Amino acid sequence: MTGDPQKFKSSQRQSWDSAAEGWKTIEGSTQVVSDKLIELAQIQQGHKVLDVATGIGEPAVTAARKVRPSGKVTAIDLSPQMLAIAKERAKENGLDNTIEFREGDAESLGVPASAFDAVVSRFGLMFLPDLPRALRAMREALVPGGSMAAAVWSTPAKVPSFNLVSGVVMNEIGASPPPPGTPGPFSLADTSLLRDKFSQAGYQGINIESHNMNFKFSSSEEFTAFCRATAAPIKAMIAGQPAARQEEIWNAVTGAARKHANPGTGVLDFVNEVIYVAAKR
Repeated sequence: MTGDPQKFKSSQRQSWDSAAEGWKTIEGSTQVVSDKLIELAQIQQGHKVLDVATGIGEPAVTAARKVRPSGKVTAIDLSPQMLAIAKERAKENGLDNTIEFREGDAESLGVPASAFDAVVSRFGLMFLPDLPRALRAMREALVPGGSMAAAVWSTPAKVPSFNLVSGVVMNEIGASPPPPGTPGPFSLADTSLLRDKFSQAGYQGINIESHNMNFKFSSSEEFTAFCRATAAPIKAMIAGQPAARQEEIWNAVTGAARKHANPGTGVLDFVNEVIYVAAKR
């Protein structure tokens, strides 16, 4: 990518810090993704697992339930606010002795080589400015024959819950789509590109598959509240707008969402496609 990677990461840290609390609201919907990653990474009791870009603690918490009592999970994220919530969740679930949380960079993990049976990452890879370096670092962290599993979003048309809000916001502020290669929610939606990235990083036995997951909202207003709380890239896009203009933009999101609601109930049920990639060192 072009530009200053460190400045980009600093901006990301601020954006995700601001969205940390909101992510609590969607863990129920995204649990299916964590469960699938644990399956694909073949995580078992006693394993040592590395979760990269753990956010508020997933799939680290799910993995910790699988590996205890003798296994361990190391979970890394760029956002201190996300990690603070992750630590609370681990403690609430009695897993704080199983998971070690670290603030860190996916491109320079700072973990021993050949130390983990599995590496997992849920909705993190597409935001990394130097993905090849990060993938190599994750591979080096695996034991020989260890497993890597990651989830990324599919193409915009197949992820309507995010495509709707990004489309409205970009139209409202007159923004153009980001150049190819720019980190973002859909930057790894091309499965051929995704496979190539893993192959070039030295992974073997690469398997890619897609499955659906749902985000369901009782109203268009609830959908907008969800976006405001969780969509860090969108919040960053409009951060420079006056407060009144930001409210107008969010009202436009609500209006657009109503067109997708059930006419009788007002409920929105977005079916989103998730791409999973699994590979071996």
